[in-house]
Amino acid sequence: MKLANKLKELGLSLPNPSKPGGNYVSVNIRKNIAYVAVQFPKYNDDFLYQGRLGEDISDEDGYKAMQLCALNVLAHIDRNPGIDKIIGLNHFDAYYQSAGDWNNAPKVVDGASDLFLTVLGEKGIHTRAILGVERLARNFSVGLTCTFTVEEE
Repeated sequence: MKLANKLKELGLSLPNPSKPGGNYVSVNIRKNIAYVAVQFPKYNDDFLYQGRLGEDISDEDGYKAMQLCALNVLAHIDRNPGIDKIIGLNHFDAYYQSAGDWNNAPKVVDGASDLFLTVLGEKGIHTRAILGVERLARNFSVGLTCTFTVEEE
């Protein structure tokens, strides 16, 4: 099944891939590993889900924010090297900023895990790390970096 069709079934669509915010590339492929730079909860030019989890952002909205980060990752992979080239998602690092007493990161990060598994099936099986940070760029509540194994050219 094509990515666009699968996302449509879920009521989702890919955002336009964002441009890097500095001197780097969004996807760097070395041999058959694709490294995707940090993606934030942006939809095209709209910055969404800004603030701290447990203070400004609910767990439910945090889940949606992580889902949107995963959609941005897929948008970049779809552009380069192409979704059809994915052998599998290896690992991702999820970053979040939160109120001091908030402690529901695994539930929120499942927004990305669930999306990858639903859209990619067995190719979406992965490991992950969840990292709380003091501040993310532009006050985004969450961010996501990923590595994929892809077919070599």
